[in-house]
Amino acid sequence: MTLLFLVALALVSGLIAYISLRPNTFKIVRSAVVNAPPEAIYQRINDLHAWEAWSPWARLDPAATNTFDGSPLGPGASMSWSGNKKVGAGKMTIKESSQNERIRLKLEFTRPMSATNEVQFDLKPIGETKTEVTWAMSGHNEFIGKAMHVFTNMDKMVGGQFEQGLANLKSLVEA
Repeated sequence: MTLLFLVALALVSGLIAYISLRPNTFKIVRSAVVNAPPEAIYQRINDLHAWEAWSPWARLDPAATNTFDGSPLGPGASMSWSGNKKVGAGKMTIKESSQNERIRLKLEFTRPMSATNEVQFDLKPIGETKTEVTWAMSGHNEFIGKAMHVFTNMDKMVGGQFEQGLANLKSLVEA
């Protein structure tokens, strides 16, 4: 019995040590080329009211409630949401908006767990009629976040949602 306890203690201690040594930060990035100039895409990202038409999370819970506050669009615009367990609850606020180039947001999750991340969209023109759209999210990992990254491929899961959102945005803008 003592040997079993010591083995279990060693395994748990090893797992805790492994999790503790995981990176303190993360970054998830996806890109897509859209057959439209940056200004056609920028307006869909810079106006949080327009997100429902392309956001992958809007489709996970069509009954989620959204509340808008602050500026109608651009810096200071914010949206709070509350939905099912797939979308949780939180708030996003546009922190920076460079016309047809970049939008930076602060993303605050309150449910199912608390986290604050930075989100950035970059729009890079390709010739006269195309734009590379890059969607990135970065943040800090506390112990629970590090543990989630050990047991769940967050890059694949969230990155997949980014890919779906970019595909939705592409379809909407190119239509």
